Amino acid sequence: DADAEVPAGDGMVRCGTLVIGPAGSGKSTYCNLMRSHCETQRRRVHVVNLDPAAEHFEYPVAADIRDLISLEDVMSEMKLGPNGGLIFCMEYLVDNIDWLEAELDDLGGDEYVLFDCPGQIELYSHVPAMAAVVAELQRLSFRLVSVYLLDSHFIADAPKFVSGVLCCLSAMTSLELPHVNVLSKCDLLPSRRALDDFLEADATILRRRLDSGTRPAFYRLNSSICELLEDWSMVQFLPLDPRETDSIDEILAQVDHALQYHDDVEPRDPDDDADVDPEDGDDGGGYDGEHYE
Repeated sequence: DADAEVPAGDGMVRCGTLVIGPAGSGKSTYCNLMRSHCETQRRRVHVVNLDPAAEHFEYPVAADIRDLISLEDVMSEMKLGPNGGLIFCMEYLVDNIDWLEAELDDLGGDEYVLFDCPGQIELYSHVPAMAAVVAELQRLSFRLVSVYLLDSHFIADAPKFVSGVLCCLSAMTSLELPHVNVLSKCDLLPSRRALDDFLEADATILRRRLDSGTRPAFYRLNSSICELLEDWSMVQFLPLDPRETDSIDEILAQVDHALQYHDDVEPRDPDDDADVDPEDGDDGGGYDGEHYE
């Protein structure tokens, strides 16, 4: 029937970024920073919270999983701990995905969405809940990319950095999405030199740093790990410094390229976005000079 109502996800491509990474890596701050930055460019962005443990937001929440289920309620009613409760929440979201579909349809059919995701590592390794969410979003015609945030303080210690990167690799293989790696909180590093050394490092340099802190019995293991990271191009990260617009632009360009965002976006009349005031674009307050979520 030509007159039948067409769901918002049919016949068009919607773009979304899954913002993932360990707890405390700055995911919510990233979402608000990118939202504010895009709005200064007259580009409309929505942020959806998928973290049932979130407590407060610095960005306007377009949809909030806590309206469906919250970690606090699950822990109280199901007598579960934080980890088990969070896994239950995400599995409950998968079982009730029609709630998320309705929330996203209310946003419109050609919107750009940032998904602020939980940080529990199990969700990106052996628990299939987030992979199931990804599959449902793709069914709804979302073109997706994952942005993995790693705290830049990890670069102070080579074994710690490799551990973080292996978690990043686990998430990439679990979600099977185009992937952008970001070192967050670069503005809080005491020295830019250490950051530059890591950003320019290859697998050989990383292996030498690992070898310098481990016994010879682990040298072959260090070499195999570094070769794996190099094969998957996982040693390369983009630095995020909220004080430098160029670093934000570079990350956004990489994400847009992975999404092929500009290939499908329809030109908008600026008057259509009257609710977005370019003069107020920096008032999102995602970064206040010292505080991260």
